[in-house]
Amino acid sequence: MAHGRPRILFLCTGNSCRSQMAEGWARRLHGDRYEVHSSGLEAHGKNAHAVEAMAALGVDIADQESTALASLEGAEFDLVITVCDHAAGNMPVLRGNPTRVHQPFPDPPRLASERAPSESEACYREVALSIRDWVRTLPDKLQV
Repeated sequence: MAHGRPRILFLCTGNSCRSQMAEGWARRLHGDRYEVHSSGLEAHGKNAHAVEAMAALGVDIADQESTALASLEGAEFDLVITVCDHAAGNMPVLRGNPTRVHQPFPDPPRLASERAPSESEACYREVALSIRDWVRTLPDKLQV
């Protein structure tokens, strides 16, 4: 870690929801401790419901970009946290051989599709709060 603060990457399939939420929470809760990024195996654009859920919880992720991992070629991270099983199973070898942690969270759009439309917003908030609770404990869990 020659570049100062440890660099963390939250990775999921499309960088539209869970990894965006994790980046937002990590910046809010630990931005002074870690340099935080998120990406997807592909870039699917941000999910508007995720942006709304995070805003309702006091975290603005509207200006974060949805990026594909390929766009970060050459970047080095100390830690990569996969937040979905697909990303964990398909993550390529990354420069610098970062530590990998797999912490899956439910997919909010999938949860919302299984519930009544009136409960859709609650699905995103539930996942956002689960992510917050896990991200809150990062310093205790990680030796980065």
